[in-house]
Amino acid sequence: MTFFLAGFDLDAFVAATLAEDVGSGDVTSAAVIPSDALFSGVMAARDPVTVAGLPIAAAFFRALDPDVTIEIVAEEGAQVEVGAVLMRLQGRARALLTAERAALNTVQHLSGIATMTRTYVDAIRGTGATLLDTRKTIPGLRVLEKYATRTGDATNHRMGLWDAAMIKDNHVAVAGDIGEAVRRAVAAGIARIIVEVDRAEQIEPALAAGATHLLLDNMDPATLRAAVAQVAGRVPTEASGGVRLDTIAAIAASGVDYISVGRLTQSAPAADIGLDFTAV
Repeated sequence: MTFFLAGFDLDAFVAATLAEDVGSGDVTSAAVIPSDALFSGVMAARDPVTVAGLPIAAAFFRALDPDVTIEIVAEEGAQVEVGAVLMRLQGRARALLTAERAALNTVQHLSGIATMTRTYVDAIRGTGATLLDTRKTIPGLRVLEKYATRTGDATNHRMGLWDAAMIKDNHVAVAGDIGEAVRRAVAAGIARIIVEVDRAEQIEPALAAGATHLLLDNMDPATLRAAVAQVAGRVPTEASGGVRLDTIAAIAASGVDYISVGRLTQSAPAADIGLDFTAV
């Protein structure tokens, strides 16, 4: 199976992760496990999860045992129940044990993000609002974590600082006012200009200056509803700030086009996924 993500070097990621974990060698496996021993393994869900990262986990095992036999049972994005088998593998026992932690860490982390994301998507299903992720990612893991949110049915927001302008309060403080900040972005030739507003009186100056998207920051549902009515479809609207699973449905009901949630990548717990080996 070939796994490709734009901007992500799978071989380099696997090599760096194994170098961090293995160092000069897995002294335990080398001391305890005969060099010719074989293992078969089953990776399974211990909680209901949305699956993400299995092809990456497989790459760790293949890196240390090129002859390993791997069957990926669950599809990326599948919602599985407790006990569901995700992967079966058979190969050299030392290699599989050495790769185990890196493989599990990756699939647990990405599946945890995908699982949380799916719960938020389900909470606003049918409202017309689209769930967005943010740049609140672990350094070095942005491409993978944003892959996981997509796997959980969210839509990626900005991948980085280069793909849209996002004018926030600190930019406005330096520019002098919100209209001037937006005009400078327009003059720079930036096509997508997202502007954060936290008060109704900022909306018209931002739109008049050329904002193409409004981020309605830390507004309660009633204030959001009024802001959406004021914008009246001239640009997309996005609710952001303090969004939780117990509040997102009410926020979506305000009529916003998008809701961005930092906790998808910032706070998602690891999925409980285990890997059990048996000597062959």
